[in-house]
Amino acid sequence: MKKSFCFTLISFLVSAFSGFAQSGTDLWVISTSGKGGKLKLLTESAHTLTDRPEYDNQPNFINEYQLVFSAADENGNHDIIVYNFESDKFTNLSKTSDRSEFSPSITDCGMYIAALVMEADKKQRIWLYPTSFEPAELLYDDIEPVGYYDWYDNKAAMFVLGEPNKLVYARGRNDLVEIDSAIDRTIKKRPKTSEITYISEPSEGQAGIIKSYDIENGNREVYLTGVLGSHDFIWLDKNHLLMASGNEIFIRKYNSPEWKSLGEINSDTHENITRMAYSEDLNVLVVAMNRK
Repeated sequence: MKKSFCFTLISFLVSAFSGFAQSGTDLWVISTSGKGGKLKLLTESAHTLTDRPEYDNQPNFINEYQLVFSAADENGNHDIIVYNFESDKFTNLSKTSDRSEFSPSITDCGMYIAALVMEADKKQRIWLYPTSFEPAELLYDDIEPVGYYDWYDNKAAMFVLGEPNKLVYARGRNDLVEIDSAIDRTIKKRPKTSEITYISEPSEGQAGIIKSYDIENGNREVYLTGVLGSHDFIWLDKNHLLMASGNEIFIRKYNSPEWKSLGEINSDTHENITRMAYSEDLNVLVVAMNRK
C-alpha cells in the first residue's frame, strides 16, 4: 500500500468497467431554487451539457463552479473531464491511451482528483490526479478490484469485489472494518456526520434499502426504502436525499415516510436518469441520462 497522501478511499463495484461504455449517456443541467426540503426543480430549464454518442457520466462537483466526469472517446477509452460553469469550457484532466478513468471526485484535502482506473493489465485501482496537472500517482497497489467511492476523515472505505464482496473501511494497513457485503451501487458519506450510507442489494422486484454505518461509534441504522428500480442516490444536505426513476426525480427526508416527486424531465432523445450531482452554490442539479 502506498502512502495515503491526504486521505484514503471508500469504494464499491457492481459491474466491470467495460460495461460502462456499451450505452451512450449524456449529462443534463437543471436549474433549482430553494434549499434542502424546499428544493424545487425548474424542469423547463433542463438542457444537455454534453450531447455525443459516447459515454459522458459519473458527474461530481469539485468546487463551487467546476464539475468533473468520465467521458469516453470514439475508441472507447475513458478520460477525466473538467467542466467550468463560469467559463463554459471543458478541459481534459487526463488523456491516456493505455488506461481508462472512471468515477472522478475531489479528495478531502482538495489537492487531487481521484479516479478508478482500468489499467492496461485490467487491474482496477485508485489513482490520484493532482489538480496542478502533475503526473498521476497510484493510491493503493495491493487493493483491487475496487469501484465507486467517497471519503471520510482522510481515510477510506472500499467495496472489494470477491467471494463474497465486501464493503470495508480502511483505518490503516491491515486494519479494515467490515461494513457489509450485500450492497448495491451507490455509497455516499452523509454530510456533516461520520456515517457511510449505501443501498442494500435489492431482492427481485423490490427496492433497495438505504442503510448507514457510523465510522466513529459503529452504530448501524436502516433509514428508508429507496425508489423502486433506482440504484443511485445523493444527499442534498444532512437530512434530504434525491433519487430518480425513469425521467422523474424524487426527494425524501431521511426519516420521512415517503418520497415526493420534484418533477419530470421531458425529452425526446434521452431517458432514465441515473447518477446525479448537486451544487448548492450554483443552484443546479446535473444528471446523467441514457440516449434513446
